[in-house]
Amino acid sequence: MAQSGYTATPDAFPADYLEALRAGVRKCPYFTVNNLNRDFVATRGFSVVFVREQTGRVAVEFPFLAPYLQQALRPDCNAFYLNPLQLESGSRVDPHIDRSLRAYCKDVSTPLQVSVLYAEVPAGMRGGELVLQRGKKVLAKVRPTTGTLLRFDGDLTHSVVRVDTPGLRLSVVCEQYALDERELAEIPPYALETRARRY
Repeated sequence: MAQSGYTATPDAFPADYLEALRAGVRKCPYFTVNNLNRDFVATRGFSVVFVREQTGRVAVEFPFLAPYLQQALRPDCNAFYLNPLQLESGSRVDPHIDRSLRAYCKDVSTPLQVSVLYAEVPAGMRGGELVLQRGKKVLAKVRPTTGTLLRFDGDLTHSVVRVDTPGLRLSVVCEQYALDERELAEIPPYALETRARRY
């Protein structure tokens, strides 16, 4: 990983895939007001928890995620927390460290890595940058661009600056964990988290 704690791959996916990804996420019946904690202000999404052996099931149930999974998942990780995340004008994400699996395992390790694919970024967006910190030291302030696949160290504090322009900022985020046997035993093989009322 770069000294700044992240790497970015521009144009990681073709435009037609990004279009299909955006459509798939937004048509998904689970996509609604976010199920994530209060750090995620005025955002939309849903989450999928899965272990390595269930990757195929995720690809079948969410075919629009399959190419992302194939490229983004690390072979040295065995548990994942994946969530499409949409921000609009007024949305923000407050500083936090990802440990979303602690709902199942209280003392779970931080992810080895977090992967973010920017599926849509409004032209001329004001705000919406990803801020990466180690402690109080700001390592980077990353302006997202459509099609970029970003990977950052899973123990970094991060946040998203409030979006102050119209348009939708859509990303797909995956926390990637290398859990020991005890931690892995406490994680469901597959689970869906959503605030959708019917699914």
